[in-house]
Amino acid sequence: MPDPVAVNSMFGRIAQRYDVANRLLSGGIDIWWRRRLVAAVRRTHPGDVLDLATGSGDVAFALSRGLGNSTRILGMDFCQPMLDQAEIKKVAAGPERYANVTFRPGDGLALPLPDACTDAVTIAFGLRNLADRNKGLHEMRRVLRPGGHLFVLEFSQPYPWFRPFYAFYLRRILPTIAGIVTGDRAAYVYLNDTITQFPDRPALAAEITAAGFPTVTARAMTFGIVALHIARR
Repeated sequence: MPDPVAVNSMFGRIAQRYDVANRLLSGGIDIWWRRRLVAAVRRTHPGDVLDLATGSGDVAFALSRGLGNSTRILGMDFCQPMLDQAEIKKVAAGPERYANVTFRPGDGLALPLPDACTDAVTIAFGLRNLADRNKGLHEMRRVLRPGGHLFVLEFSQPYPWFRPFYAFYLRRILPTIAGIVTGDRAAYVYLNDTITQFPDRPALAAEITAAGFPTVTARAMTFGIVALHIARR
């Protein structure tokens, strides 16, 4: 499992170039992935959403746009430089644009929140960075109200026919391009490792079920390289 100190330091180093690298490395398709996430959340009509591992705030802002200002959105991350970038973007958008979005520091393994305090929890491309996924999933369940939903948007294992092409991209292309953009090639070697070692859709669904979620569905996207898992408390 990832070392939280090393992960925090790594994201702190790349925070200012994180968004640019994401757009470039995904070819912009990360925007579509977030839209799929927001559409799924919208169907549950939450009054409150906790966005864990919010990073620079892209998911929190997308939720605000998709759900409307009446939905309260709390973005939480344990890396302060990433939260700083989120705050910069919020200020740049104007005081009223994201008035329903708040950012706070918080560790996904020990959330500084009371039990049953939110209708939905989202975590996009952050679950694989937790030092203890089981503990993190239990924390997400703890803060959800009964009937609330967990949405996990995360890298997964691609369809077999696409696997060789994807492996070549992760090993050869991604770290090189990311190193040029961010100046930190090692951070994206780590990204490659976390993706290749992450559970496939059935295995992650089993982990979520084991954390106390009786209903879990998984939707593959983009040849299976990404999946959206939805669970109900």
